[in-house]
Amino acid sequence: MVVKALETPVIGIDTMIFIYHFEDHPDYSRITERLFEAVENGKYNAVTSFITLLEILVKPKQEGQLKAVSDYRDLLLTFPNLRFLPVDLGISDMASTLRAKYSIKTADAIQAATAIIEGARVFITNDETLKKVKDIEIIMLKDWKQ
Repeated sequence: MVVKALETPVIGIDTMIFIYHFEDHPDYSRITERLFEAVENGKYNAVTSFITLLEILVKPKQEGQLKAVSDYRDLLLTFPNLRFLPVDLGISDMASTLRAKYSIKTADAIQAATAIIEGARVFITNDETLKKVKDIEIIMLKDWKQ
């Protein structure tokens, strides 16, 4: 008998989830800690767009915190089971479709499109406007259960 190995589920993660984690958000840090532990331990393969890195690095750059910029970049780009993807033709096409269908912002469309193109089962966010996207299951962080 041949037993097929189960694939590790892919999840998409929105920028704000990382920010909540880094800023130790009082309402969400316990949830983000469990989420990132699950990714690190290989329970999930996570994907996000390089838009996430762009958005995370803005505040420390504004504040002249170059060490934080370097630390965030190093941590994120080497985090186990987390992939950052550039905006390519496929993601651009999917993002434009999502913007046309749901009138969402470009950055949100790119994030959701990245998850969809990479075969994610869910996209984890806390952005209520993304609940209207029906092309992927949208999970609000506040409702996320592991």
